[in-house]
Amino acid sequence: MKLKLVLWLLSLLLKRALRRKPRFREKLERMRRLDWGVATEDLSICRYYRMSPEGITSARGLPVDLDLELRFADADTALKILRKPTQQAFLEGMMANKVRVVGDTGDMTRLQSLLKHL
Repeated sequence: MKLKLVLWLLSLLLKRALRRKPRFREKLERMRRLDWGVATEDLSICRYYRMSPEGITSARGLPVDLDLELRFADADTALKILRKPTQQAFLEGMMANKVRVVGDTGDMTRLQSLLKHL
């Protein structure tokens, strides 16, 4: 339940950053679009985000056309890593087979550059 709430709050923070933070908006305009999602491996908890300079939408589920998916072994691991989403935390999670990145790792770098402006 906590992970669902955190992912929902993340969507609010992203929308707020688009409205209020010029650096966030500027980076997103350069990217044009980034569609990504977060899920547990068993897909019991999943949420996706479609981000463009025109707006950000978010909903439950995990469509197949996303640029990037972050899959976590379980909800506790996801909460632990998402609270402090550093490159080191993701790297350690991937080495321990608790985090899996589906998609281009370049998109992961783009996402992290955006999230630091929240």
